Amino acid sequence: MKRVNRNYKVRNFHQAKWDEPIIFELSKRGERGVLVPQAEDEIVDLVGDGVSKIPASMVRKEAPKLPEISQPRVLRHYMRLSQMTLGADVNIEIGQGTCTVKYSPKVNEQLARMPEMTELHPLQHESTVQGILEIMYKTDLYMREISGMDRFTFQPSGGSQAIMTMASVVRAYHKANREADKRDEIITTIYSHPSDAAAPALMGYKIIYIHPDKDGYPDFEAFKAAVSEKTAAFIVANPEDTGVYNKRIKEFTDLVHEKGGLCCYDQANANGLLGVTRAKEAGFDMCFFNLHKTFSTPHGCGGPATGAMGVIKELEKFLPAPLIDFDGENYFLNYEIANSPYAVGKVRLFNGVAPVVLKAYAWIMSLGAQGLYEVAKVAVLNNNYLFKKLMAIDCVDAPYTRGKQRVEQVRYTLEKLTKDTGIKTEDIQRRMMDFGMHYWTSHHPYYVPEPATLEPTETPSKEDIDEYIATLEHIFKEAYENPEIIKTAPHNSVCHRVDESGMDDPKQWAITWRSYLKKSTT
Repeated sequence: MKRVNRNYKVRNFHQAKWDEPIIFELSKRGERGVLVPQAEDEIVDLVGDGVSKIPASMVRKEAPKLPEISQPRVLRHYMRLSQMTLGADVNIEIGQGTCTVKYSPKVNEQLARMPEMTELHPLQHESTVQGILEIMYKTDLYMREISGMDRFTFQPSGGSQAIMTMASVVRAYHKANREADKRDEIITTIYSHPSDAAAPALMGYKIIYIHPDKDGYPDFEAFKAAVSEKTAAFIVANPEDTGVYNKRIKEFTDLVHEKGGLCCYDQANANGLLGVTRAKEAGFDMCFFNLHKTFSTPHGCGGPATGAMGVIKELEKFLPAPLIDFDGENYFLNYEIANSPYAVGKVRLFNGVAPVVLKAYAWIMSLGAQGLYEVAKVAVLNNNYLFKKLMAIDCVDAPYTRGKQRVEQVRYTLEKLTKDTGIKTEDIQRRMMDFGMHYWTSHHPYYVPEPATLEPTETPSKEDIDEYIATLEHIFKEAYENPEIIKTAPHNSVCHRVDESGMDDPKQWAITWRSYLKKSTT
């Protein structure tokens, strides 16, 4: 038997692939997984049949079309789907740049699954939920200390909704000052997250983009020309997704304030800044953190998430209600702010995703202030080790700030590889799937040609990073010697070539099973 060479970092991988129907297609009429018992006579006498008291307008005309399927088939279905999914528990999470995918301690997951958490209901009386209210209140205090802001809300269900909340506060602030009509412009940068433009644009704001100077910093002269009495706010990520940190940020925020605008900090890239810089000292009026990123809660395949959004004292009256307060004896939901004529109202029905806040709280408590600072240091160290190693590869480059380190991620370019071989960054992305790894290109449009955005965070060891680098080197070598294997990839993963021809045609989208049936039969 041939011994495996364990000194070779590139691992063999082949993912399970099942020709698995969706659960509606598995449904068989009359099949049951659980037989719900009939209500006992005493219960019927007390509450009736459970339907008669429902207003007629709320009663369904027919029963919901739910899948009818036995327990073993349900189990097989979801186990098979789980085998066709990659995640941080299976692969080395370096290639999800800007997503800050880090290890989430399993003890925190166990905490969030305790009956005391899973059986909570947001409409319970405050006296019965003092524990989670205390945790939310104290997490608010930690967020204040980390950012310098004066009050946080956990209502936003993610970063993009937090940006929408910030834009709502901007509009409410200028409305209160009777300047909403004239202040109709939002300034952002091309390497900030697209939601920094999309959310305020959805609210009717005109978006002004600032491009970088030759070193990759937002062009200050262009910014000065853009700021005016029409400026409602400046919304920016710093560091941007290039990994470049704008060291002159206070000059930017001071200029906006001179013209009467507000400054909003997208801190989705805060993982390399914990204990190093704060939004307050940079001159920001509000900011948000992704608890599902920086504070390790985690993403969970796109959710659940929380965009913890904080403001300075002057803007507190504009926050969505309720806020969580403590009167010295009890924690309570404070709806007083809802009576303010300025408040933006709710941004979601209830006060945030409680298990996410709990996991963030546990993570902060286990690390402490020094531990959070250590997270930032190791994240920056890991990123710059990866950066140095990749920049030594002939076909890899990274624009801007030559000779200087980046913060927590880098946006690389494979333009030379493409010119030499015809292999594009999307081809590399698909080939990485054959080794059980993720690899992210960037947001569109591709301002950096043939981009790759990598963010190791503090989680991986040097050995993990070396394995990821070795896998990339292996694929780059293939690009020059056997490009066909890359062009036809993935070979060992669940999906092969994805047909993206309908991505821009809403008529071909099917978000639900019902819409699929409707569109596939017409």
